[in-house]
Amino acid sequence: MLQLRRLPLYLDLIRWDRPAGWLLLLWPTLAALWIAADGWPGWHLLAVFVAGTVLMRSAGCCVNDVADREFDRHVKRTAQRPVTSGAVAVPEALAVGAVLTLAAFLLVLTTSPAAVLLSVAALGITVLYPFAKRGLSMPQAVLGVAFSFGIPMAFAAAQGSSEWRLAAIPEAVPAQAWWLLLSNLSWVLAYDTEYAMVDRDDDLRIGMKTSAITLGRFDVPAVMAFYAIYLVSWAALGRTLGLGGWFLLGIAAAAGQALWHFALIRGRTREGCFKAFRLNHWLGFAVFAGTAVDLALR
Repeated sequence: MLQLRRLPLYLDLIRWDRPAGWLLLLWPTLAALWIAADGWPGWHLLAVFVAGTVLMRSAGCCVNDVADREFDRHVKRTAQRPVTSGAVAVPEALAVGAVLTLAAFLLVLTTSPAAVLLSVAALGITVLYPFAKRGLSMPQAVLGVAFSFGIPMAFAAAQGSSEWRLAAIPEAVPAQAWWLLLSNLSWVLAYDTEYAMVDRDDDLRIGMKTSAITLGRFDVPAVMAFYAIYLVSWAALGRTLGLGGWFLLGIAAAAGQALWHFALIRGRTREGCFKAFRLNHWLGFAVFAGTAVDLALR
């Protein structure tokens, strides 16, 4: 079914030329991996999580585009996506997603049983997200869990044993990892609300539910509150995990970017909101860089 000559279409399907999506996934996952390993995690785990992040984000694009194809045709920004335009058939898109998911799963199999078990839950949440937009007023919360699940998986891979039993998950994933997931969820709510603000008019017209619509005129204050919750809680959790000054410097750099994003979104223009979303990965990079440097200089 899949054909090599159609590779350019498949690359467009998975947004290969728009890396912001997988970078938003990558930085909190790597920060958690460094914390779980108490520093450099080794080339094997680094390769698994970098490649796995790219693969699963790409697979998620396939599922999302298939689920949203009837909605996307009514939104200017998404009308020319391969599935929506008919350039890639639904079975073909699902086949691409399945191949990518299998490749990611094979990578996880080289880590620990706890990470493998968590990857199954992560896949379920990834598939659920596109359909959450039909019924939930804040579907970005589901996306937040999906985009944060690399955090407990990183702990499971770095600290998990080789035994296949359910108890391996609580043994490998401490409570702080789940709190980091909840903290990171607030960041996802911030940047994906910015993203939803770009398409608010189109989403209202077609009946799509998003956080930007639910929050209404409180969208900008809510985005800034989400940023504040994320940065304050991540900083507090980092301190309980023994991180110091360099880590806090990374948090401060991220906070500076969040203030800049306020300047970008306060006018609620499509261009400003999309720019804020598109550059959010630098905020995540600042937190990761502070974490990695702090652990390296202990």
